[in-house]
Amino acid sequence: MSARATGRHRVHRSVAVGVPLAVMAALVAAGPAVGAPSGQAHVVRAATLGDIPLDAFSNALLPGTVDDDRGVDLGGIGSDICPAGRKGEFWTVTDRGPNGQIKVGGKKRRTFPVPGFDPAIVKIRVSGDTVKVLDAIPITTSSGKPVTGLPNQEGRDEAPYSYDAQEPLPYNPNGLDTEGIVRAADGSFWLVDEYGPSLVHVSARGKVLTRYVPKGLRLTGADYPVVEALPSVLLHRKVNRGFEGLALLPGGDLVMAVQSPLSLPDADASDASRTTRLLRFSPQRKAVTAEYAYRFDPVNVVDPSEDDISELKISSVVAVGHDRLLVEERTDKAARLHLVRLDRRANILGGPWDDDTTSPSLEQLDDPAASGVPVLAKRLVVDLGTVAGVPGKIEGVARVDHDTLALINDNDFGMTDGTGAFDAQGRLVDSGVETTVTYVRLHHRV
Repeated sequence: MSARATGRHRVHRSVAVGVPLAVMAALVAAGPAVGAPSGQAHVVRAATLGDIPLDAFSNALLPGTVDDDRGVDLGGIGSDICPAGRKGEFWTVTDRGPNGQIKVGGKKRRTFPVPGFDPAIVKIRVSGDTVKVLDAIPITTSSGKPVTGLPNQEGRDEAPYSYDAQEPLPYNPNGLDTEGIVRAADGSFWLVDEYGPSLVHVSARGKVLTRYVPKGLRLTGADYPVVEALPSVLLHRKVNRGFEGLALLPGGDLVMAVQSPLSLPDADASDASRTTRLLRFSPQRKAVTAEYAYRFDPVNVVDPSEDDISELKISSVVAVGHDRLLVEERTDKAARLHLVRLDRRANILGGPWDDDTTSPSLEQLDDPAASGVPVLAKRLVVDLGTVAGVPGKIEGVARVDHDTLALINDNDFGMTDGTGAFDAQGRLVDSGVETTVTYVRLHHRV
């Protein structure tokens, strides 16, 4: 399907996502599984998204938003993936758009080569070895304007710059760095965002209905309702490491994953920590009802080629039944999926670990369990780093059938960091990394 044919605002009302998975009882046994084997998991299928010029894609959705795409094609839809009802069809979501980093005067600047890009929900079909775009929905404000992917607040978010890092760009309180996606039974969508971090309820046609942010964020000027309903401790999210994973439990509750440990009391504590947080949100009550401490495996277990703890991230969480999740721990090169049960006895919401004056903080504890903090038990399901054919930077995971998962990677719109990202004419020097949906068959039923 051509780029111009993706501009329909219509949404197919198929089925709600968050389909429960039946996982073997043995997988729910308590205790970590560091070093456990991944069995005979293997790739059975891979399909790639073709080249769709970003200006054609964007302007078909919201005319006039992108005047120059600098040679960038549609990408970034690998921020998350969830089933769309029919076999081989999925909902995906882009992130904030093409962006990179360039050092100027020894300091990194965040670049936005296509500042008019608007994040979008994209429906795809895996057909043979090709990923086809079936539908696309722009994310818009209450008045129908693009939210854009630009940072919200000066002094809190990275300052935005032009493609060459020379010209400052304006902040936008409407901007969203969307990452996770699920579809509710009524056809609306829930997304998570890195900036706030925030949980965003979006209509079936892409209009932001409500953006839930941490208490005390004081985000003003947004052209949609902003509600301070999340714990204030989330104000300490690491820059560019807010919410990334989102799951819809069978009962209707949502689970959000903070991508990296909070910067409590500072960035050094985040960079040295292996403890992040999951939060449970009730759409009915419009409130967070539980918070959990989640402990990463050692970085060299997740990725034997990596020794920097700060490279550990959660990028996807998938509901696998009542109060159970698959949680993806990853670096840019490797990933492991664990089964986790949301034990109500592990709820730390409202306790001392939500008080940013607590010292040492949760993130500073070398062994949270030894300090009396209930840490979620987990069991390794598959080490994707040992499965031949799985791309790097897997950010989305979905269930295909009883023993198969669909993985999608974030290709960063073909962007790289540094001055070599664009040629002398300001056109993209593409990284060659494609958006790929990879089917992996596990050695057990799920």
